[in-house]
Amino acid sequence: MQRLLGQAGISSKWFNMEHIDYCKGAIVFRQAQPCEYVYQVIAGAVRAQKLLPDGRRQIAGFHLVGDIFGLETVATHRFEAVAIVQTTLRLMSRRALDDRVVSEPTAFRALLGVITKSLIHAENHMLLLGCQDSDERVATFLMEMHSRSTSGRVTHLPMSRRDIADYLGLTLETVSRAMAKFRRDGLLKFVDAQRRAVILDRQALAAMADEARLAS
Repeated sequence: MQRLLGQAGISSKWFNMEHIDYCKGAIVFRQAQPCEYVYQVIAGAVRAQKLLPDGRRQIAGFHLVGDIFGLETVATHRFEAVAIVQTTLRLMSRRALDDRVVSEPTAFRALLGVITKSLIHAENHMLLLGCQDSDERVATFLMEMHSRSTSGRVTHLPMSRRDIADYLGLTLETVSRAMAKFRRDGLLKFVDAQRRAVILDRQALAAMADEARLAS
């Protein structure tokens, strides 16, 4: 899971503590909309997506509980943010954040850390799409979700299989086949309508996820 506000050095008191609720499918902000706020996920999940000219959808990532998103180096958003499930966010105005960064060195360092983590995630995603086969991509995704969203032994998967497929650059059928194969091989099992998973053999799944990285 990405750093929480306090852990990143960004005080939660900077944010408007009045939470804003979004229903499933609600748009938090649109692509090319001015960057007015920075967001933190309190409950639920958000996907970052871009609609391509040919109608296809590119998913850049998923924001889970505790994640900060909406930070941009330009004046407008590069992606659209959509609530995957019933979601609660809290907001901080971009202007207020900019003022903090200028006046407080610790705020600048904290913000730089959040941006750096976003860049690392983008690099890892490029590696995933460019170097891994379909099973390795799905294994890598499951391990990522396990590290970010595990409650006890259960890994939460709030996104749909279609979301996962678009994020991994695969078809829905390919993702479903990989999940079924991992289940048959005893690597994981699903509970609660397949929106939660228990990884039964973390070592084997992690080895599969790392295979392409070692090869590259």
